[in-house]
Amino acid sequence: MLEHATTFTHDLQAAEPDVRLALTRAGVTGVEKVIRIAHAGTELLYYADIDCFVDLDPVQKGVHMSRFPETVAEAIDDVVIGEALHVEDLAEHIAAQVVERQRAVRSEVAIRAKFPVTRTTPVSGLPTQEIYHLIGQALANGSGPRRMVGVEVRGLNACPCAQGLIRERAAERLADAGYDHGQIDEIFSMLAAATQNRRAEATIMIGTNREIDARDLIGIAEDAMSAPVFEVLKRPDELFVVEHAHLHPRFVEDSVRLMLAGALERYPDLSDRCFLLARQINFETIHNHDVLAERHGLVGELRADMEGAPGLPQHTTARAWLEGLT
Repeated sequence: MLEHATTFTHDLQAAEPDVRLALTRAGVTGVEKVIRIAHAGTELLYYADIDCFVDLDPVQKGVHMSRFPETVAEAIDDVVIGEALHVEDLAEHIAAQVVERQRAVRSEVAIRAKFPVTRTTPVSGLPTQEIYHLIGQALANGSGPRRMVGVEVRGLNACPCAQGLIRERAAERLADAGYDHGQIDEIFSMLAAATQNRRAEATIMIGTNREIDARDLIGIAEDAMSAPVFEVLKRPDELFVVEHAHLHPRFVEDSVRLMLAGALERYPDLSDRCFLLARQINFETIHNHDVLAERHGLVGELRADMEGAPGLPQHTTARAWLEGLT
């Protein structure tokens, strides 16, 4: 019969490892929790995935993995995110607690939460609930915590290249049918040419201590695409979305640049040491691959770039900014 020990006197995690080598990150991923967000005088509950890591000293065999979920649970019980969805505050709070509980030099936390936003369709005005992902990241390393907030947004991009080909072919056919150049131009001014459509997924992140409302970031990302998408659409709404997309064809590269320009315009008070990241992936419909574009860097780097300054050999990464290396 097995005997069950009631006390453990040997801390195996604190033992000497077989290989004396520091680890950059050790921790847990996919901790599933419900977080509380204050809204209109009440608390709403949202589902979230949370990742927590610390660095590991070369003389320590392991971290106390069970303490991560415990710390996350305690932090969530202590913190209610405010009206503006400041999930980055929660990430920073958890990171500080993890450093203390694990006796670590450095800790990083990432939170990815689903949250609904009620919107109205563009023509019929029907209410529709859209689900977005809210992202909060924080890193605590003794030199002062840094945190980032962002969103993931889905939308629609219409391909400018394919649309140009369609217009060229249509112009040839119209000319063969007897239309002159002026008439052809008039027709194109009234009709949006067909093109390839792609579902797009954009991510925009801002690293700053300034308050950032996630709903503003959603608007910036959607404005950078050819058109937004909606869960509920009546026929007049479908017509609006499709026509709007074809009247605003954009490459994935266009969308990334427009996101960054939109963020700098929306938040002109961001300091040059703040951080911005924009990434978008377009899911191809006529190819077996997808396409992606990204730009990240300090706000000062981006402003200088937009003003025509000589390009930098490399752009500041999110990791470098969070670590306080810039």
